[in-house]
Amino acid sequence: MAQIEHGDGFETLAIHAGQEPDPLTGAVVPPIYQVSTFKQDGVGGLRGGRRSASGHGASKHGASEHRASEHGAAGHGGVVTGPGRWVEGYEYSRTANPTRGALEECLAALEGGVRALAFASGMAAEDCLVRAVCQPGDHVLIPHDAYGGTYRLFDKVMAGWGVTYDPVPISDAEAVRAAAAAHRPTLIWVESPTNPLLSIADIAALAQIARAAGALLAVDNTFASPYLQQPLALGADAVIHSTTKYLGGHSDVVGGALIVTDTGLAERLAFLRNAVGSAGAPFDSWLTLRGVKTLGVRMDRHCDNGAQVAKMLANHPRVAQVYYPGLPDHPAGRIARRGGVADRAPGADDARIGRRVAA
Repeated sequence: MAQIEHGDGFETLAIHAGQEPDPLTGAVVPPIYQVSTFKQDGVGGLRGGRRSASGHGASKHGASEHRASEHGAAGHGGVVTGPGRWVEGYEYSRTANPTRGALEECLAALEGGVRALAFASGMAAEDCLVRAVCQPGDHVLIPHDAYGGTYRLFDKVMAGWGVTYDPVPISDAEAVRAAAAAHRPTLIWVESPTNPLLSIADIAALAQIARAAGALLAVDNTFASPYLQQPLALGADAVIHSTTKYLGGHSDVVGGALIVTDTGLAERLAFLRNAVGSAGAPFDSWLTLRGVKTLGVRMDRHCDNGAQVAKMLANHPRVAQVYYPGLPDHPAGRIARRGGVADRAPGADDARIGRRVAA
C-alpha cells in the first residue's frame, strides 16, 4: 500500500494515491492489465477485490467505504484504499480493471470524492451522469456558453429522450436562482471556467441554489483541474472531467471521469457504465495516470504562460477585449481570487491565487 496520510499535499496524492507497489515485483508504477477476462477460483471466486468481508454495501457494482480486512490495506482512518476497494473482485474488464481502478482511486483523492469512475471519453462520462440522474420529463439548466459537445448532448440527444434544458449565464448566480425557481430542474450543469469564454461561476452560491431547488449540482472541472479548483469542497455533488485535456496532458489519450460525493449515486453510475460499456481502457487509464503525476507543475506553467499572453493582448491596441479571469478588470476576478477558481493551498495570498487561474 502506498503510504498516503491525511493532509498529504496535492503533488503527493497525484504521484501515490491508488498506486501501490506491485505485490509480485515491487514495481512502483501500476502495471497495464491489458486483459479482458480474469481467472476465477471456482464459480464466483473472484480475486483482487478489497470490499469488506462483512458484506457491507453488497452491490457488485457499487461504491462504499469499507474497513480494512484481509483483502486490503488501511488508508485514511482505517478505510480500505487502493484500486480494488470498490469491487468484490475482478472478472471482466468492462466491469472492473486494476489499471483503471488505480486511476479512479487517484482522481477520487485529488477531487475529494468518495468514488471516481473513468470513462472512454469526457462525453461518455457526461452521458452516463445525465442518464443516471434524469428521466424523461426532467429539466436541466446548462451554461449559456457551454462546451459545444455538452450543448449537442442536451440539444440533439437528450431532447429526443424527453429531457429538456434551458441555457443560463452561470456567472450570474441570481439568474441561475431565478431559472431554478421557474423550471425546478433536476440537474444544474456548470462549467467553471467555461469552454471557451472562461466564464467563472460562484460554485458555493450555486450549490446553495441547487439544494434549495432540490437539484443536483454537477461541475465540469476540465479547464481548472483539481489542482486549481475542487468543486466538491464547494458544495457540488458531482465533478466531470475530460481527462483528455489537462489531466492527461500529453495529447495522446482520450478519456473522461466522474467523481461524486454520494455512494448511492456512485453505485448507479457504476451499474450504468457497466451496462452500456462506456468504461475507459486499461492502456488509456495508464497514460492518464502517468499524466496526472505532472499536473501540478504543468498547471503552474500553463497559468504563468497564460497570464503573460493575456497581459500582452490586453495592452495591444488592436485587441478590443480579452476574456481571462486573471486580469484585474475581469468581472469574475473577485470570485476567482476568493476561491471560485480556487487555489488548493490553504493560506495562499491573493497574488498566488490570481496567478493560478485557468490559462
